[in-house]
Amino acid sequence: MRSRQTGVTLIEVLVAALVLGVGLLGLATLQIQGLRSSSSANLRSQGTLLAYDIADRMRANLAGFEDGDYNNPTASDNGCVWKNGSTTAICTPQQLAAHDVWEWTASVARELPNGAGVVCVDSTPNDGGDANSDGTVAAGEFACDNIGSTYVVKLWWIDELGIDAES
Repeated sequence: MRSRQTGVTLIEVLVAALVLGVGLLGLATLQIQGLRSSSSANLRSQGTLLAYDIADRMRANLAGFEDGDYNNPTASDNGCVWKNGSTTAICTPQQLAAHDVWEWTASVARELPNGAGVVCVDSTPNDGGDANSDGTVAAGEFACDNIGSTYVVKLWWIDELGIDAES
């Protein structure tokens, strides 16, 4: 007489499906974390490019740099546009610095989520930020002390990982 086992194959299939489901859920979690990290890295790269952008603008306007015109200027659109090594509008180095910062802050706001930035002379470059926790960094929160001779570029944005980022 032959004995038959019934139901064992069904239990094995259910256990295998459970293990496969848990594995796929873990894989999906890793994929989501990878996408978040990739987005965060992209924002940091964009912040670095923006910092280089304003540094290059300062190098191009050496007279404005040496006169301190890039030390936390009031950003304004002065119509100064570089073309073939000169500006199309006649601008002083101070006006060009204000125009450069105007264009740069617009780029920061456009390229970084809740982006804010400042160029200033500061002896303590690693400070400043969203002091009142409202999700933005206003001019009063930049913490530029105007001490010393070192220019700093400070950038803030809201990172996709949910933490404030500073470059």
